[in-house]
Amino acid sequence: MYDAAIIGTGPAGVSAALTLHANGKNFIWIGSEQLSDKVQKAERIANYPGLPMVTGAQMNEVFRRQCSELGIAVTDRMVNSIIPTEDGYALMAGADFYEAKTVLLATGVVAVGTLPGETDLLGKGVSYCATCDGALYRGKTIAVLCGAKRFEHEVAYLAELAEKVYCLPLYKGAAVTAQNVEILPERIVNLKAENDRLCGIVLKNGAELAVDGLFCLRESVSPAALLPGLNIGSGHIEVDRYMATNLPGCFAAGDCTGRPYQYVKAAGEGNVAAHSIVEYLARHNNR
Repeated sequence: MYDAAIIGTGPAGVSAALTLHANGKNFIWIGSEQLSDKVQKAERIANYPGLPMVTGAQMNEVFRRQCSELGIAVTDRMVNSIIPTEDGYALMAGADFYEAKTVLLATGVVAVGTLPGETDLLGKGVSYCATCDGALYRGKTIAVLCGAKRFEHEVAYLAELAEKVYCLPLYKGAAVTAQNVEILPERIVNLKAENDRLCGIVLKNGAELAVDGLFCLRESVSPAALLPGLNIGSGHIEVDRYMATNLPGCFAAGDCTGRPYQYVKAAGEGNVAAHSIVEYLARHNNR
């Protein structure tokens, strides 16, 4: 079991990883090996101390190099679910399972909100994990909300199991070549349910498609869906000045805690959260 699990590789996650490493903690850092896509695309950053007028790509490279030199590695996965346990938290990332005494949510702001009814139908036809639940839809018709090109291999995997796959990408240039995959350049606006289970999707153009399942493959899962019971206010995770949430041993930092959406603010919160984790572990005799 890890002392801590950091979820997210933006400035808050980077800062927390550096601080936990400096304090000798055993942690797993989960996210993209390329760090933050949002940072990567930034044209110019003018207010980050020590890095005057850098591009986002330059900032990401500095972060990567610093972590690499310290031997801090990222586990390239997307966490689908977090479950409180007697000793801490269990994290599901695809088919992989991790346990940690504490969790730091540094997930940023989920750019795409949940669909109407999505949370209620989670586990009732809606899934966030292709490898976990794909086999349940063998020979059936499914839809896949594909949030990024990096998830196309998961669409291809689902196509090997399902009879028919409707792929609805949130980006241009989707290229999944399986014969039973139909790529639709439309947005899902609603979900249909029957007997408390998903039975179809409604598209922006008014079309309705009967499906047995819907896989939402996004860059991140909304905090409320990721960890039920987490207090959310105005779309952000509620924290105190120590970056603690309402759940014991669970902390949050960065854009997911609210404005201002600034890299320097996120890095500062990541540092505070990491120190709070160290103190939490000490209080619970988990040195």
